[in-house]
Amino acid sequence: MPKFIAVTPATTIKTGRVKPFSVGGHNLLIANVEGRYYAMEDRCSHEDSPLSLGCLKGELIDCTLHGSRFNVKTGIPVEEPAVEPVKTFRVRIKDDMIEIELGNL
Repeated sequence: MPKFIAVTPATTIKTGRVKPFSVGGHNLLIANVEGRYYAMEDRCSHEDSPLSLGCLKGELIDCTLHGSRFNVKTGIPVEEPAVEPVKTFRVRIKDDMIEIELGNL
């Protein structure tokens, strides 16, 4: 059975915004895309820069260091120089809390 970890109340991340969190010793970001929440590693796979510093436009977040962009739903880069995806995590809302399944991290 998957283990979900409560991270933050859903109301803390407004639509079109991202917020960084340290969960289980890992740096993650949670994005709110039109009322749906997505979680991924908070690092660009090109130079490890925090993606949470970037701008979220739709479902794409940009890296402020070299301009790579990632899809927050899939972790897949859609613009170079990054070519490797970043890990994404399942998210659910339970009792108005955002919970993340870390899996085997």
